[in-house]
Amino acid sequence: MHEEQKLVRAIDRSSLAALTINCIVGSGVFGLPSVIAGALGNASPFAWMFAAAASGLVMACFAEVSSRFDQSGGVYLYARTAFGGTAGITVAWFGILSRLAAIGANANLFVIYLGEFWPQVNVPVVRSILLAALFGFLALVNCLGVRGGTALSNWFTAVKLVTLGAFIAGGFLFLGLTHHPFRIAAPAGPAGNWIHSILLLIFAYGGYETALAPGGEARDPRRDYPFALFVALATCAFLYTATQWIVISIVPVSAMTNRPIAAAVGAMIGHRGADVVSLAILIAIFGYLSANVLGFPRMLFAQAERGDLPSAMARVHPTFRTPYVAILVLSACALIFSLAGGFQWNVTISAVSRLIYYGSVCAALPALRRKREVPEPFFRLPAGNLFAAAAIGVSILLFPKLDRASLLVMTVVAIAIAVNSAWAARRANSGTLKGISP
Repeated sequence: MHEEQKLVRAIDRSSLAALTINCIVGSGVFGLPSVIAGALGNASPFAWMFAAAASGLVMACFAEVSSRFDQSGGVYLYARTAFGGTAGITVAWFGILSRLAAIGANANLFVIYLGEFWPQVNVPVVRSILLAALFGFLALVNCLGVRGGTALSNWFTAVKLVTLGAFIAGGFLFLGLTHHPFRIAAPAGPAGNWIHSILLLIFAYGGYETALAPGGEARDPRRDYPFALFVALATCAFLYTATQWIVISIVPVSAMTNRPIAAAVGAMIGHRGADVVSLAILIAIFGYLSANVLGFPRMLFAQAERGDLPSAMARVHPTFRTPYVAILVLSACALIFSLAGGFQWNVTISAVSRLIYYGSVCAALPALRRKREVPEPFFRLPAGNLFAAAAIGVSILLFPKLDRASLLVMTVVAIAIAVNSAWAARRANSGTLKGISP
C-alpha cells in the first residue's frame, strides 16, 4: 500500500511555513550569541548575515529539488532519486546523525535554562527522568495524529516569534531611550575564527530539512515547500542578526553567559524580566523538539517504504494513521543523544553532518534536471547549476578539521552506511521488495 493511501494530508501552506521556522529556530539563537560574540566581538552580527547568505544558497537548491516531490522522505528521497540507493542511505545516515545531535543540543540547553528555576534538574537521575518524560510526551502527541502534532508545532512557533519579536523591539527601544551605543564593528580578525563561527551558525540556520520530510502529509508540498523555505530564511535572518546586535550592545563580552538573551533582558529590566524570558525560551526550545519529533520520523518511514530499513519502520497506526514505530524509535534515540553529549559537542557534530548532506542535495539539483522520469519542478531556480556549485563550494570551505571524538563518530556512521547498504542490496536481490516503490 502506498503512503498516500495510509497517511493523512493535513499540513497546509501556513502550517508548513510555521513548521519550517519551528525546525530552524532553536538552541542556535538562544545559546550561540555569546559563543559568536566571544570569537568575533562587535563584528559578530555580520557572521549571522554571512551564514544566512551561505544557507540561502543551499536553501535555494532545496526549494527547486523539493518542488519535484510530493512524498515523504526529504533529503533521503532526493538523494536516492538522483544518485541511487547507496547515496540515499548515506545521506539518510548523516541526516539521522545531524538531527539527533541537534535534538541533543536543544535538550541540553533546555536543561540549562530550566536549571535557573529548578537547580535539582542538574542531578543526573533527575535530568534523565525529566528528559525521558519530555520525549515520551512528544512521542505520544505525534503518535496520536499528525493534526495534533502540527497544531502543537504551530503554537510553539507563535511563542518563539512573539518571544524574539518582543526581545528585539524591547532591545531597540531600550537602546534608543537610554542613548546606549549600538555596538557594531566591521568584519576583521583571523579567518579561522570567522570560518568556525559561520560553521556553528550553519547549525543555527539548519533544520529546515526536517520540515521537508513529511511530504506525504502536506496538502500541496510541491507548491508550498519553496514558499515555506524562503519565508523561513527571511524571518530567521532578521531575527538572528537583530538578536545578536542587541545582545552585544547591552551585555559586555566579559559578562556573557550561556543564557545570552536572558542576560540582556536582565540588564534591561532586572532579574524578574530575565526569568520571564527564560521561561519563554524554555517553551520555545520545547517547541523545537516537538517539530523534530513531528518531521524527522517521516524519513525513517520513507526508508522502510523503499526497502532501505526494516519494514516495521513503515508501519502506520490503523486508527491514528501515523508512522508510530518510526516516531517511537526516533524519540528513544533522541533521548540517548541528549543524555550522552553536551551542548557544544552536539552542535558541532550536527553542523558537520549537515555540510555533507546539504552538499549532496545541492548536487542532486543538476542530476535531477537530467532525469526525464522525474516530475518537472514547480519552482525552477534561475542559474540553478551555478547556485548548486556555489553551495557545494561553501560546504567544502566550511568543513572543519575533526577532533578524535568526531572522527570516531564519523567512522561509526561510515560503518553503519556500509552495513545498511549491503543489507538493503541483499534484501532487494532476494526478491522481498515486491510492491515497494524503488
